Amino acid sequence: MGAVSADLPRCDVIVVGAGVAGLTAAAALGRAGATVMVFEARDRVGGRAHSVRAATGTIDLGVSRFRPDELFTRALSHELGVRTFTEPLHGDALLEPTHAGPHRVDADRRGQPSYRFAQGAQDLTQRLADQLACGTLRLSDPVSSISVTPDGVRVDARSTRLLTDHVIVAVPPALAMEQIAFSPGLPGTVRAAAEATAVSTHAVVTAVAVYEDAFWRRERLADAAASDTGPFRELLDQSGPDAVPAALCGVAAAKDLAGVDLRGAQARFVEQLTRLFGPEAARPAEVHVVDWSGEQYTSPRAPVSPASLASDDLAALRQAVYDRVHFASTETASTHAGRLEGAVRAGKEAMRRVLEQRLVRAR
Repeated sequence: MGAVSADLPRCDVIVVGAGVAGLTAAAALGRAGATVMVFEARDRVGGRAHSVRAATGTIDLGVSRFRPDELFTRALSHELGVRTFTEPLHGDALLEPTHAGPHRVDADRRGQPSYRFAQGAQDLTQRLADQLACGTLRLSDPVSSISVTPDGVRVDARSTRLLTDHVIVAVPPALAMEQIAFSPGLPGTVRAAAEATAVSTHAVVTAVAVYEDAFWRRERLADAAASDTGPFRELLDQSGPDAVPAALCGVAAAKDLAGVDLRGAQARFVEQLTRLFGPEAARPAEVHVVDWSGEQYTSPRAPVSPASLASDDLAALRQAVYDRVHFASTETASTHAGRLEGAVRAGKEAMRRVLEQRLVRAR
């Protein structure tokens, strides 16, 4: 490990990535008295929590709901004053087998419903970002290298170079391996685990169609449909509170839309909705599509097997590397990996590791 230039500006912690995990850690460390800088490659916060404005309200194109057992997410939402609502349980589901047309089935929706964000999931991350000290969040500012030395860590971003005591790498580990140069190289067990960790949502295309009203609810159709024909295999009611905005969401495997551009994916989505829900579905007011597999700051170029997501090897990513580098994303969480809860927990776990290391060094 080489020395670093002592004349560089310094802070206590640098967080790479302003998604749910990174901002959860950054806000908590700030409250604990640490000086924190957050670097985000995108021009917005949220990461895979991506909300956009429609004519009648906000819709989610990424993570959009959390379950009753996601207690940390629920507590954080309450703490930040984020308004949530309970998804309605109603009606039948639609199934579309490969060699038959769509038909209704009893959805048996007597279980516990999921929760949604009244102003979109990005509301959660924006409120976390609002807790940061002025000037400490850098958007459109990707980090290219992280160099660990006995005196601290040098972080090179597009706009600046800083020294810090700790770095929280709050992006998918496999993506970090491709886009960030680590010096010295990460230990073999850490790099192997990072490269083998599948990225949540990386291989999917999400589409949302917005309508004047939720006509499917008049037909007593539930908020779920499944299609073996595709290309969108899973469909959900993505409407806001009291069905405003009224919206249907579809999730497709990116490989099922290979070679199809976004406009083509929009057309395929509306065609499928019309086949499933009838002629009213053919007239959406808006259609939004995100191909997460092509998102530069979400998906690594090299494919990763989803089966590795829950691997025990992930333990290597839940420890401080060289006592200064900490990974934190939904993929590294000890529970609820791949979900919003996993991101919140990963952020909190990284925050605790940093504070523990700071206490050790202070002794």
